[in-house]
Amino acid sequence: MRGGERFTVALIGASGLLGRAVAAELAQNAKEWRIVRTAHRRGDADSVSLDIRDHDAVRAFLRDTTPDAIVVAAAERRPDVCENDPALARALNVDALRTIADEARSLGAWVLSMSTDYVFDGTRPPYLPDDAPAPLNAYGRSKLDGERALLGCHPKSCVLRLPLLYGPVVDWSESAVTSLTPAIVASANSAHSASAPATMDAWATRYPTYTPDVAVVIRHMLEHHARGATISGITQWSGDEPMTKFDIAERIARVLNVNAKLVAQRTPTDSTPRPRDCHLDSARLESLGIGRRTRFDTAIAHLLARYPALPSQ
Repeated sequence: MRGGERFTVALIGASGLLGRAVAAELAQNAKEWRIVRTAHRRGDADSVSLDIRDHDAVRAFLRDTTPDAIVVAAAERRPDVCENDPALARALNVDALRTIADEARSLGAWVLSMSTDYVFDGTRPPYLPDDAPAPLNAYGRSKLDGERALLGCHPKSCVLRLPLLYGPVVDWSESAVTSLTPAIVASANSAHSASAPATMDAWATRYPTYTPDVAVVIRHMLEHHARGATISGITQWSGDEPMTKFDIAERIARVLNVNAKLVAQRTPTDSTPRPRDCHLDSARLESLGIGRRTRFDTAIAHLLARYPALPSQ
């Protein structure tokens, strides 16, 4: 911290699924910490408008803010979009991160950036932070390149790898977990209509992780840095309940108390290749007393209490 001023955190990408959860969690420290949020879309009066592809704007924002720490939650995280537009994926997941890292290093600011379990090929779980990456798709490759750009430019910074995320959403499609809900409900109503049962992937094992829990992890990591116990290099955090999308759909149907008609798809059908099981080992953070896990059934019941108040698209 500079000259006795409050610990300043720049939260880049505060309007997305994870960014909103982090913003809400850090707001609890607002009296002790100064939180400066940025948003490209879905911003509000408390957010600075910032397109992280505008490198000059990023540098100007950071120089004006002079943060002690930077949390980067902005990214292109949709595998199919990355596969079809690798230039966009690289601009958001690699080039922007390199600019942030370069400017942060000159300012003496710590950077915590989000990455993904998709840096692995899913053949030998659970994965430790130093296991050899082998991404199967453009999304995983772009995030791996982003990790390397960040740590190569700013070795004292930190990567936090995360799996499938879900949490409070602005529409059901925002998370690959909640996006299943409209189809589940429609399948339950198909007895007297032409609607077909909902086919759900039962091939890939996932570890859905609640964004408010990740936000607690991030706050704990920031607290470590604020007191001089900086965490550097690669870290990982994951939920610990394995389930396929078919399993997730069955749980959602139970919470909604609907008689969903679900079909298990036991072979991969995605046009973009996805790994089968990328379970991330979270022991490094756990050993530091960092972490929180909310049981899936508890969290999803809380989220679905809003159904059908949110739009489906």
